[in-house]
Amino acid sequence: MAAKICLVTGASSGIGRATALELRRAGHVVYGAARRVQRMDDLRRAGGHAVAMDVTNEGDLDRVVRTILDEQRRIDVLINNAGIGLHGAIEDIPVDKARALFEVNLFGPARLTQLVLPHMRAQRSGTIVNVSSIAGEISLPLASWYHSSKHALEAYSDSLRQECLPFGIKVVVVQPGIIKTEFEDETPRELREVSGSGPYGRLAEAMASRAEGTHKASDPAVVAQTIRKVLGLRTPKPRYAVGYMAKTILTLNRLLSDRRFDAMVTKIG
Repeated sequence: MAAKICLVTGASSGIGRATALELRRAGHVVYGAARRVQRMDDLRRAGGHAVAMDVTNEGDLDRVVRTILDEQRRIDVLINNAGIGLHGAIEDIPVDKARALFEVNLFGPARLTQLVLPHMRAQRSGTIVNVSSIAGEISLPLASWYHSSKHALEAYSDSLRQECLPFGIKVVVVQPGIIKTEFEDETPRELREVSGSGPYGRLAEAMASRAEGTHKASDPAVVAQTIRKVLGLRTPKPRYAVGYMAKTILTLNRLLSDRRFDAMVTKIG
C-alpha cells in the first residue's frame, strides 16, 4: 500500500495514540493532533508529526490543515477520533455541559471534515474514518448525552458517505466496544460524583460497580489495526464493530425488544 498522508485527532492517548503509531509503522506519513502535544513524544520518535490542536477551536483546525497542505501538498486520510464522555442522569447534567460535549464529539469533527473535503474532492480520493462507539447504536442509562452525540455522529457519517460517493471519497465508521482507555477508567468516578447521591443513586452505583467489575477489555491496538486495514481496502464496509463485547452487545440490541433490552441494562442487584 502506497504511503498516505494521514491526520489523526485525539492522538495523545488511547485509540488515537495507538492509531497514529500503527499507521506510522505501516509507513504512512502521520500527523497526530491533540491538545496535550507534550504527550506525543513517542509519535515524534517514530517519525511522525505532533501538532497542537483543540477540535473546538476554529483557528486550530485551519492552522493544522494548512500546515499539512503546505508540507505535503495533499491529505489522504482523516481519522476523527477526538472525543469526550459525560456520565450521569439527564436530570443531573447541565445542558451547557451537553452542548460542550457535542462541540467535541460532533461539531469539531464536522468542521474539520469541511476543511479537508475540498482537497479530497480535487484529488478524487480520500478516506474519512469517524471513530464512534457501540454507543452510536445502543442507548444506556446515565450516559444519554454521550450516546446521543455518537448517534448523531453515525447519522452524520451516513449522509457524508452518500454525498462523497461520486468523488471517490470513502467514509467509514468504527464502533469500538469496551477498550482500555482513560475514558473507561473515569466512568465509575463520574457516575458517583454526578448522580450517586440523588434519586438515581442506586442505578448510578450499580452502573459504576458494573464498570469496575469489567476486567476484560480490548487494547486500543485492536481498533488501530482495524483502521490500518480499512485504509488498504478498495471498498471498505460502512461500519466496523471492534473490540471486547462490541459485536455481542450490538447483536443483542438488534434482536431483543426495546423493553427486554431496557430490563437487561437497568438491572440493579
